[in-house]
Parts: sequence; structure tokens; C-alpha cells
Amino acid sequence: MLNKYPLWKYLIIGFILVIGVYYSLPNLYPNDPAVQIRATKAGVIVNNNTLAQATAALDAAQIQYFGADVQAQSLLIRVNSNEDQLLAKAALQVGLGSDYIIALNLAPTTPQWLSVLGGKPMALGLDLSGGVHFLMEVDMDKYIGNRLANFEADIKRSLREEGIRYRAVNVTGSDSLQVVLVDSAFRDQAKTWLKRNVPEFLYSDTEVRELPSLNLVLTETAISAMEDYAIKQNQTTLSNRVNEIGVAEPLVQRQGRNRIVVELPGVQDTASAKTILGKSANLEYRLQSKDGNGDLFTFKDSSRTVMLEKDIIVTGDSVTNASTTFDENGTAAVSVTLNSAGGARMGETTKNNLKQPMGVVFIEQKSELLGYETINGEQVPQYRNFEVREIISLATIQGIFSSNFQVTGLDSPEEASELALLLRAGALAAPMTFVEERTVGPSLGAENIAKGLESVVIGFGLVILFMIGFYKVFGVFASVALSVNLILVTAVMSILGATLTLPGIAGIVLTVGMAVDANVLIFSRIKEELALGRPIQTAIDAGYNRAFVTILDANITTLIVAVILYAIGTGSVKGFAVTLSVGIITSMFTAIMLTRGLTNLVYGGRVVTKLPI
Repeated sequence: MLNKYPLWKYLIIGFILVIGVYYSLPNLYPNDPAVQIRATKAGVIVNNNTLAQATAALDAAQIQYFGADVQAQSLLIRVNSNEDQLLAKAALQVGLGSDYIIALNLAPTTPQWLSVLGGKPMALGLDLSGGVHFLMEVDMDKYIGNRLANFEADIKRSLREEGIRYRAVNVTGSDSLQVVLVDSAFRDQAKTWLKRNVPEFLYSDTEVRELPSLNLVLTETAISAMEDYAIKQNQTTLSNRVNEIGVAEPLVQRQGRNRIVVELPGVQDTASAKTILGKSANLEYRLQSKDGNGDLFTFKDSSRTVMLEKDIIVTGDSVTNASTTFDENGTAAVSVTLNSAGGARMGETTKNNLKQPMGVVFIEQKSELLGYETINGEQVPQYRNFEVREIISLATIQGIFSSNFQVTGLDSPEEASELALLLRAGALAAPMTFVEERTVGPSLGAENIAKGLESVVIGFGLVILFMIGFYKVFGVFASVALSVNLILVTAVMSILGATLTLPGIAGIVLTVGMAVDANVLIFSRIKEELALGRPIQTAIDAGYNRAFVTILDANITTLIVAVILYAIGTGSVKGFAVTLSVGIITSMFTAIMLTRGLTNLVYGGRVVTKLPI
């Protein structure tokens, strides 16, 4: 029989509607502004004593709070407003000191009966009051200096391997090296070999204490290439770290010569994100100095010092994998795998230095809160950034090993897990510091949300008036389908954990207009069939069936464009592409299957003498 759905189709429609309503309902429960407290390192514990200190600091600053509780590795305190959130952060940073990271956060308020099946609200983007914006600066001078130190070690080793005798190889400036040879013949050999194998420098002859020498100065092209590599490697590393902590739709983007913007919309654990992003943990393996000519390091767990050679065997840059494990004494350790070049270097070193001590240097970038400075009427924290280099292990080489070994000397399994995560995500090519952290102000975010909702309501209302005015009862069907479409878009975005941005709202507004396109095609086709004298039931069936191919083609081409926008776009473009893609898919269901179901319920299998369309 024409225009009759079997029961199973109605059950499918009903099931989808129930799922849509269930997963869209959490969006009626907005998150509470909160501050989150985490330790700066694994050895510091967050417990009830920390909670007491934090609440005392808030009480002293006369900041109202509620719902304070200790979670797994952090402390979350809810406050009444975004303004209180900023004041609470400032008070806690002073009250708790540099042992803790204080970060802005959003605390969920979704009821248990909704969250039991994974129901959660859509995360709001930065422009809709949610998430954190970090501006991080790459220390290019430090990076170039590290690269020169690597060149120094590599040139020494290469000259020895080539049999070219030299007196010294030293870094002499921010972009230069000096190689002192035994005589002019060796200088000519060194110059020929270095020009062929180390093209990053400009070479010139000189003399040092009447000895023939070479001055090596980095070319502008080489410096530019190094800076580009540092930025790209740090971008990749930051992206990997963001993926490790599970951030949806992050933005990691270069800004200028030496800065990277990181935006983490919808983040629930911003303190953890800041800890992981800000960490510049790296390792250096060095042999203990035999002649006392090297670099002096302090052990991590004591004031004892030891001299290690200046030449670095391998660094964390050579790590391809890292995981937590335990050594033979049951102490936390990190199992490390090196790439082929690093493994070959380690194998050669251990082979030639059996029974010699080798140290593992742990390098970490830290910052210390100095105080607050009033800028444009706001209290802005001022930090001192510094680097800590400590020996975590000094052990005698008992056998030959290359690509696989363990890092020991760690304080706890938590510290081992953190180090493994940082090494696995990739070492930062250059140290980075936070130069800005901010969230969108409450007034601007609220204004954006209000304007976004207003645009959706106005667009929705005008479309409904148009459809009902032109298509009567069928316009009502289209309006019901449009309402369900908005619910489904919200539900799918919530299920996917997608972040809603202001451009995303623009995508929803566009979807509202596009969602009725299919109904316009169907209803126009029904009217054409009726004008040709077709029976009403036949006209309805033909309208839906014959318009389907056109509707499918139009939506597929639009979906292709949306996918391309998502693939090559960043930030706000991705937000627009996500909502547009979801809206296209859900509108195909509501505009065709749902309206057909409503039409069949009202007119299917009945004698209809006049069709109000």
C-alpha cells in the first residue's frame, strides 16, 4: 500500500529520537566556573592538607566557593562566577606557592542519570567562554646554542675518524665555531672535508696562537632552517602531548618567528594540560670525565656533584618510544627505545667504554612566581624562567647495549609515568616558556552566546513561518523535522565531544536554512504531480521517491566541501565544518525519513480528496 511505513521503521525513528533527546539534554546543565590545583611535579602530593591551605587562602581573600573536593591527582574548587574564578586563581597562586599549578577550569553539573550512559554537554570554544589560550615562546638563542654544541661534538668525532689532527674545537659565539689544527696541511684537509659534509657554515682561514685555524659561521639559510625546524618540531610535540591528554579540536599554530599559540577548547583538566605542555623534559647521556675537564652536575637526590664530559652521547631527541617499568630492585624506571642513529651511537660508546661510569642528566624547564604586576587594571603574574640540569643516574657500563635500555633513579611511579609520556610524545627541539595565558572574558563570551542563540532563533522562526505559509500542513511537518534536526545536531556534537564555537553556530544557522531544502524539493515535486492530474497518494509517493536522488546529490557535494574544510582548515574553520557536516547528515534523516513518516501517519492508507500543500 502506498505511503505506509512498516512498524520497524517507526521504531527506528522513535529510537533515534529518544537517543537524540537523551544526549542533547545535558546541554541544559551549564558547567560551573572552577579552579583546579595540581602539583608541579610527581613528588608533591595533593591531599586534604592542600585543600585546607587552598580554602584558607580563598577565605582570606573573601572569595566565595563551593563543592571543593580532592580528585585523583588534583583539587577542584567551584566558584560563583568567571570574575571570582580569576580572583581565586590569583589568591591561590600566592597562598600555595610555586609547588602547585593553578589553572582555570569548568566543572560539570550533569545529573547522574544523564551521565550514566556517557551523556555530557557540548564543550564551548574559547569564543563562547571555555578552554584556555596559551602563547608560548621558543628560546631560539638556547636552541642555536645547543645545535652549535652538537656540531662541536660531531666535528671532533669526525676529525678523529678521518685522521685529521686538531688542537681544539670550540664554540666562539652565538653562531660560530673555531677549529684549531696542528698544521696547514691538516687545515686544508679539514676545510675540504667539512665543506663537503657540514654545509651549514661559511668557512674562513685564520690563526690562533700561531696555529692554523678555521672560523665557522652559520649561514643565514642554516639559521632560518634551524628556526623553522624548531618551531615545526615543537608544534608536532605539543600536538602529540595534547593528544596524550585527550583534547578535542585543539589549535597549535605558529605565530611570528618564535611563538606558538595553543588553544584548548573544552578542556576539563587545564592544570594537567599546562603541566604537560610546559614541561621541557629531556635527557642527556654523558660519560664521566676522566681528566676533570667537563661540566659539573649535581645529583637530583643530594648535594653530591660529579664531572661529566662535554660530549653528549645521545639526547631525548633520539627516543622513539618510552614506557614505565621497574628495575631489578622494584624501583620505578622508564624503558627507552632509541632510533637507529642514536642506537648506533650508544652501542659504539658502550663498546669502547666498558667499566666506565655513564651519567644520565635530566633537563627540565621551570618557572617561579615572582609576584603580580598591575597592567591595565588587572593583576598579571610575573614569572622567572630557569633551567634545571640534574643527574638522576650514574652507573658503570657493565655490557654493550644500543637501542633498548632503562632510565633509573626516578622518585616514584608517577614521575616515571610523566617522563615516559613526555619522551613518548617527543622532546621539544627548543625550550619554551609561557608568555600569556588567558580565557575569553565572561561578558564577551556571554555576548557571543546570546548573539549566536539569537541568530539561530531568528533563522529558525523565519524558516518556520515561510514553510507553514507556503506549504500548510506539510510546512508543519517540515517545522517538526527542523526542530528534531536541531536536537540531533546537538546530540551528535555532544556524543562526538566536538567543541562548539561561534563559527560553529554559524554552521548551525546555515543548516537550519539548508535542512528545509530537501522538503522544498519534495513538496514542490508533489505539487507538480498534482498539477499533472496524479492521484493524491501517487503524487505523495512520487514526490518523495523522485526527489531523493537530487537531494542526495546536493547534500553529498556540500558534505565533500565540509570535509575538505575540516581537513585543511584550522581553529574556527574546523568548528564551522564540523557543525555543517553533522547538520547535513542529520537533515537527510529528518527531512526525508521523518517527514515521510509524519506524512504517512496523517495521510497514508486513507482516502484524501484534498491535499493542503
